[in-house]
Amino acid sequence: MANELLNKDCKELRDEIAAGRIKSVAATEAVFETIEKYDPVLGAYISTFEEQALAKAQEVDDKIAAGEAVGGLAGVPIAVKDNMCTTFGATTCASKILENFHAPYNATAVEKLLSADAVIVGKTNMDEFAMGSSTENSGLKQTVNPWNTSCVPGGSSGGSAAAVAGRLCFAALGSDTGGSIRQPASFCGVVGLKPTYGRVSRFGLVAYGSSLDQIGPITRTVADSALMMNIIAGHDPADSTSVDEAAAPVCDYLEKLDEPIEKLKIAIVPEFVAGADEQVQKALTESIDVYKGLGAEVIEIDMPHLDYAIAAYYVIATAEASSNLARYDGVHYGHRTANPKDYVEVYSKSRAEAFGKEVKRRIMLGTYALSSGYYDAYYLKALKVRNLIRGDFASAFEKCDCVMMPVSPTVAFKIGEKIDDPLKMYLSDIYTIAANLAGVPSISIPCGFDENGLPIGLQILTPAFAEEKLLRIARMFEKETDWHSRKPLATNFHE
Repeated sequence: MANELLNKDCKELRDEIAAGRIKSVAATEAVFETIEKYDPVLGAYISTFEEQALAKAQEVDDKIAAGEAVGGLAGVPIAVKDNMCTTFGATTCASKILENFHAPYNATAVEKLLSADAVIVGKTNMDEFAMGSSTENSGLKQTVNPWNTSCVPGGSSGGSAAAVAGRLCFAALGSDTGGSIRQPASFCGVVGLKPTYGRVSRFGLVAYGSSLDQIGPITRTVADSALMMNIIAGHDPADSTSVDEAAAPVCDYLEKLDEPIEKLKIAIVPEFVAGADEQVQKALTESIDVYKGLGAEVIEIDMPHLDYAIAAYYVIATAEASSNLARYDGVHYGHRTANPKDYVEVYSKSRAEAFGKEVKRRIMLGTYALSSGYYDAYYLKALKVRNLIRGDFASAFEKCDCVMMPVSPTVAFKIGEKIDDPLKMYLSDIYTIAANLAGVPSISIPCGFDENGLPIGLQILTPAFAEEKLLRIARMFEKETDWHSRKPLATNFHE
């Protein structure tokens, strides 16, 4: 019964629970049995809340038994990345500096999950302060890929992607600053959606790069992502970057999901795609052939400024990180060094002891970029490049409905393979960061496997606030293929 439950999609399980055919308590118990059995191997969770989750599941079951209305997630077990504030458990950002921090409020996205009667089973591992592409930068534990436990799950939302792929929850929230939802989704063979900047509230999300960060869902199917977006999307007066719904209305993303886009026009950038591994390019070509078989037109376009995206992104992101992480100083938040001689030592030793190597590297890069005499040369110039990249996308979307490209130049790489080469690691994000710089929505969907059985993702991008179109385009592919239904073998979740 447990395996049968765990293999249901989020929406399917929601419908079964709401109809009274399955108990939320049974689904939640099945998840915790799987966590107990497999999370010591996967390392997906930093913390779990079994007692609280079962109490919430029982509350949902009681409502349904009494004929009362339940929320849109009706007792489905969900996980949350550990950089979103919760009043229950610690909010660590996988960093020793926040290891014992307990937030006094819930992030808006978390609050919306709870209001929709989701059962939050735990908080997932990540790269420290969301800085990384492999979850190897976690200051608390190692997460591995469910398809091959010697490989990384991607990052920074690696714990969320591993938990969804490994059947340790039915859906999860991640955050995406430069690909941190889409790249781990691709590596773990699941669906990852980065919404338009401002579509989902960032209130309660611990900031890394404030002009880039966005919360989004990681799920097993496109329909599950649409369901999650129905819950978390919308204006939030507590977030000044949240877009007013009068300017960009939120729709029911499930309503027209199965209606294909007629006369779909897809754009690709051949020169940009050429940098991906041969098997990744092959999967992309075969995926586009599926769309051609559905009547789509494919055109080639030039987006000349994408070559500068990596450089612009790492200047902007590190500069914003330098500013955002200044608050963790041994006084305002988090770890404080023992027996300091003076306040200079409070600040310097607290940060030196508790921040990891990658966080320190990015703080130093960002501080340098913002320093006197260098602001115009680096940060201001990067902002100008960002505007040029936005212009590239605006021009592209005048000619097409969507742009398609790989999610990552490679499949999941071995643990330790790139950790000592930061530049090599940063290039893992070459195909994902442009969406964050431009603020447009983007999705990763499973589209194949390499010769070693590791998943490959297809990335689709649409204009800002066109998530409905994006999901419908993704669903067109999902209906024609079965990549999304494959289950990882490494830890016997198929049994």
